[in-house]
Amino acid sequence: MPDIQNYTLNFGPQHPAAHGVLRMILELDGEVVTRADPHIGMLHRATEKLAENRTWIQSVPYMDRLDYMSMMCNEHAYCMAIERLAGIDVPIRAQYIRVMFDEITRVLNHLLWIGAHGLDVGAMTMMLYAMREREDLVDCYEAVSGARWHAAYYRPGGVYRDLPDSMPKYKASKWKNAAQVNKLNETRSGSLLDFLDDFVGRFPKIVDEYETLLTDNRIWKQRLVDVGVVTPERAMQLGFTGPMLRGSGIAWDLRKKQPYEVYDRIDFDIPVGTTGDCYDRYLVRVEEMRQSNRIIKQCIDWLRVNPGPVITDNYKFAPPPRESMKSNMEELIHHFKLCTEGMHVPAGQVYSAIEHPKGEFGIYAISDGANKPYRLKIRSPGYVHLSALDEMTRGHMIADVVTMVGTIDIVFGEIDR
Repeated sequence: MPDIQNYTLNFGPQHPAAHGVLRMILELDGEVVTRADPHIGMLHRATEKLAENRTWIQSVPYMDRLDYMSMMCNEHAYCMAIERLAGIDVPIRAQYIRVMFDEITRVLNHLLWIGAHGLDVGAMTMMLYAMREREDLVDCYEAVSGARWHAAYYRPGGVYRDLPDSMPKYKASKWKNAAQVNKLNETRSGSLLDFLDDFVGRFPKIVDEYETLLTDNRIWKQRLVDVGVVTPERAMQLGFTGPMLRGSGIAWDLRKKQPYEVYDRIDFDIPVGTTGDCYDRYLVRVEEMRQSNRIIKQCIDWLRVNPGPVITDNYKFAPPPRESMKSNMEELIHHFKLCTEGMHVPAGQVYSAIEHPKGEFGIYAISDGANKPYRLKIRSPGYVHLSALDEMTRGHMIADVVTMVGTIDIVFGEIDR
């Protein structure tokens, strides 16, 4: 009688929605996974090395292209690293704007995650629902930066400019008549804060709709409950952070445990799971969207009544106002030096981390006093979570592998950095 041997299967490489170019070699016993070997590197873009050959400020747009679902959060960690090295104070209004857009970015990330995860498991409708709300928030990106995704809005010392007094509006076309356009523009007649205020008012009911579709859906629960269980102890040993760690019951959140910007002034809760399976991680992320909505509302209320500068007045790190530059020789020199050489960051080393939508996103930078980093290392949460895929998938079926790739919420821009 011949020996029964396991066989190997190439799972990918393909580009399923946002997950990126992942190739996994699965070793199978029938349909049961006995080993999973993730292969990375097919999207490698050398971000860390490129940053070492560009001025400090030129690398801000590169950060957007790491996890391209969490653009401004990546910029935030990088700008904080420069600020800590240089000892730059960020104006309080800029800190509130950053926190507000960090949370907008968290909602954007989780909306795409819930849509793509739904697609992975077979819930087509979820993606259509999630894209509807993403459009509104992406319009907020466009309003402040001019770009819908890769914003490059944060700057060392603050943000590029203050919040706009108007929103982009729809125009009549052969696809939308005047009546439809007027209805779409109803919430866009005021400022960005007015538009966001309307959004946060209706978003909790929208999240209820998502939960109606999924939370008690028996097919969804059959695909997620008790799949990919990670114990609290093992989650910490594997280096999990963010929803992956909180889904296993560990209440660790840098916004609470190591507050940065104005998170210590804001009221919100840390959702945690109980069993550490895919279903718990789903529930944690859904609740995170609700908590982010609370944070955005508090930021809107504060920003409405507290005007002020949005970038540092240290002209060695931020350009002077255009009026001063055109009327004062010293400001002109600062402007010229910044635009030609870039900023010179004092020698030293720093690690700056934020609570990114996917976990702890950190920038480790070494400066030798020049106008570009001597070394730059990016700590991306997806890289760590992907390394646990072998352990999570063992003993599960091939179909469960798709569920687990979805539950860890990987984007390959930050893994193949």
